[in-house]
Amino acid sequence: MLAISVSATVPVLQLPDQSVLNESLDIMHWALAQSDPDQWLDSSKNVQSADLIAENDGSFKAHLDRYKYWDRYPAESQQDYRGGAEVFIKKLETLLEDNPYLLGQTVGIADIAIFPFIRQFAFVDKDWFDRAPYPALQQWLAGFLSSPLFAQAMVKYPVWQEGDETLLFP
Repeated sequence: MLAISVSATVPVLQLPDQSVLNESLDIMHWALAQSDPDQWLDSSKNVQSADLIAENDGSFKAHLDRYKYWDRYPAESQQDYRGGAEVFIKKLETLLEDNPYLLGQTVGIADIAIFPFIRQFAFVDKDWFDRAPYPALQQWLAGFLSSPLFAQAMVKYPVWQEGDETLLFP
């Protein structure tokens, strides 16, 4: 990873032409350009998806990071940072009140790009989240967390130790 990524962060994907993608959304777009069997890249929702993802990756992520690591940001309380994040959470709740997914009746790239961050938000204080007035968002998140696709993607592997030549991926 360090040899191919200047940012030294995950995710990193080196393509056959040796170019490197190191942003999740870029990797998602690349993968879906190869195969999009469930039409997550519905062109009729491109602008809406891009706008939601940008808000998630911008203001929501900034509040989320401060909410998760509030002790590193003593300017405000953890609840204040959560309140800032709730602006976006409320927006998602409104979208999900009428549809099972953020932009309609089917899963789209916005759902897949945003749900890991909502998962992080929920697990900062799971008891609070479970009691919060966001039933549609709670149901949406629970659906992804219990999905076979999520279970397949989140398989736990043993932690690699230096000197271990065992292949994790046969």
